[in-house]
Amino acid sequence: MFISFIEQLKKRFQQPLPGETIQARMAPISKRHLHPIDPEKYNPQKSAVLILLFPVEKSIHTILIQRPVYDGVHSGQIAFPGGKFEISDTSLKHTALRETFEEVGVPTRDIEIVGKLTDLYILPSNFLVSPFIGFVNKQPDFIKDAYEVQKIIPVDLFSLNDVQIISKKTITHSSGYKLRTPYYKIDGLTCWGATAMMISELNVVIEEAKLISG
Repeated sequence: MFISFIEQLKKRFQQPLPGETIQARMAPISKRHLHPIDPEKYNPQKSAVLILLFPVEKSIHTILIQRPVYDGVHSGQIAFPGGKFEISDTSLKHTALRETFEEVGVPTRDIEIVGKLTDLYILPSNFLVSPFIGFVNKQPDFIKDAYEVQKIIPVDLFSLNDVQIISKKTITHSSGYKLRTPYYKIDGLTCWGATAMMISELNVVIEEAKLISG
């Protein structure tokens, strides 16, 4: 099941991505009707995350991480492993792989990249994020970096498309600004903002991949 689905996913990535319209379904409500932001005007820092797929019994899992609480815009938030592009990185794909190894201990050599979702600009931190999707052939032995990661959260991939985990609430941003936003309730935690927008596009790609014959 796992290998056949990965092959279907590879075929799906040969087609156009759902894009920003699908991402916007999970955007904070206050931002939904704004004109699109041209990130190049802001000279954003490039960054990348990895959506890592792996088999667990008869299903497929991925992981999210909870960031530690600190004095910053992403304090305590739920995210995919990842971080900013470093001069030593050969590409944004390399950034995603390196950060995944540093944060959760999965060796780069074990991961195969199958595709990339639509880049997403994060205004509060001025990051332009490239979300990559990769897989490993067996469930990894995760090693949490205590400085970067408070908690590793394994998630059944197909459960992310359950409408019952979607709700709306008022979030108080680290800046003190309050905004109304949709979110995913995952492992009792609130997953909102950029990560929720990535999951929104991921769900569509996953559902379309399942319709492709192996």
